[in-house]
Amino acid sequence: MTDWNTCPAVERNPRKISGAWAFTGTRVPVYALFENLESGATVEQFLEWFPEVKEWQVTAVLKHETEYFKTPA
Repeated sequence: MTDWNTCPAVERNPRKISGAWAFTGTRVPVYALFENLESGATVEQFLEWFPEVKEWQVTAVLKHETEYFKTPA
């Protein structure tokens, strides 16, 4: 499981969206990005649908997830 504590683009607040990891300063959960990408959406579409999320945040989340998979278990 990814450790999101080290990703500056996301935050977790127990009073927001049931404590799910969200893009910092928004109520958009990180899992929404992955669900949309899995369904065939592009990053550009995601940013259009969720304008409060910044491009740098999406880039940071994708990079963070990529680094997780590069790390040996």
